[in-house]
Amino acid sequence: MNRPASPLEAALHAAADAAGAPAPQLSSFRRIVVKVGSALLVDSTRGALRHAWLAALAEDVANLHREGKQVLVVSSGAIALGRNVLKLPKRPLKLEESQAAAAVGQIALGRAWSEALAHEGITAGQILITLGDTEERRRYLNARSTIAKLLELKVVPVINENDTVATSEIRYGDNDRLAARVAGMTSADLLVLLSDIDGLYTAPPNDDPSADFIPVVPRITAEIEAMAGGAGTELSRGGMKTKIEAAKIATTAGAHMVIASGKVKNPIRAVETGARCTWFLAPANPVASRKRWIAGALEPRGVLHLDAGAVAALRRGSSLLPAGVKRVEGDFQRGDAVVLRGPDGAEIGRGLVAYDHDYAEKIKGRSSDEIAELIGFEGRTAMVHRDDLVIAGGG
Repeated sequence: MNRPASPLEAALHAAADAAGAPAPQLSSFRRIVVKVGSALLVDSTRGALRHAWLAALAEDVANLHREGKQVLVVSSGAIALGRNVLKLPKRPLKLEESQAAAAVGQIALGRAWSEALAHEGITAGQILITLGDTEERRRYLNARSTIAKLLELKVVPVINENDTVATSEIRYGDNDRLAARVAGMTSADLLVLLSDIDGLYTAPPNDDPSADFIPVVPRITAEIEAMAGGAGTELSRGGMKTKIEAAKIATTAGAHMVIASGKVKNPIRAVETGARCTWFLAPANPVASRKRWIAGALEPRGVLHLDAGAVAALRRGSSLLPAGVKRVEGDFQRGDAVVLRGPDGAEIGRGLVAYDHDYAEKIKGRSSDEIAELIGFEGRTAMVHRDDLVIAGGG
């Protein structure tokens, strides 16, 4: 009688089956978030930036740009650079020391990225956020809108956690999770975590030479989570555990994730040409995941009653403009979910509204050109943008 497979063996068999299928190709993705850790960017013995490595990564980003991809970078390194400039001791830093190091190091980090990308003919834009900016609705929407405009202008956003004001956020691995949240917030379809290890093993390979490598993770199970180890180096604040947590966030939002070695020059090119790495597969694409979230996971806070012309325009794929809104109900705020109803009262869809109730009341039925005059500032053209809209029976 055959012994039943253990949960770990079952997980390995599932991963092996998935590995039999072709691995995803970078060429199939349109919006890519690349996360870079301190241990890759900063030489731990000198406390100095690895300029040649960064230049090679900038080449990779430029190649993706030339292929028509949109690229965002989530970069650690500010504290590591700043502590060297300030000659802070090697011991773990106190909170206020970390914040001071971040304030000094962020200038150097931003300049390094700007110069490296400029050498490739690409403009960089710096964004400093905390996890709270990806969780609180208004801040989330503002960050999402800013990043969307930068990408539209062919700028590469370079994002880092705002460690100068963060408190509990300064801890192990937050930029792994932050990168995953950025991927979800921006509807990216791929998150690349460049690491000092080339992927997921059944056990930390430095401790267990017999550990098996897992090339594809079709689904994150408890057994997969149990394979994670601890933090790797002095400068890195993350370990495999935070990368698994990042994978859960990213794949739930519809983004595939890959863990790849950043120890080589041109690490993204290495992934493209078949270097060993671990892929975490998303069950749906980011657009479908976001639409499902809007349609079913959010409690509507109000109702917008539309005229027939607006209903027809929405079904053709347009955004909802104020001119098509006849009546407003509910006490909602910008970013809340609202129900959209046609002239007969039937629900035709749901979406995230771009205005608070009071402003929506003022601009309903009016031309978008009149918004500034009506509310006193330049607002958004659409009451509900098509990217934040789900039509019943369609997109």
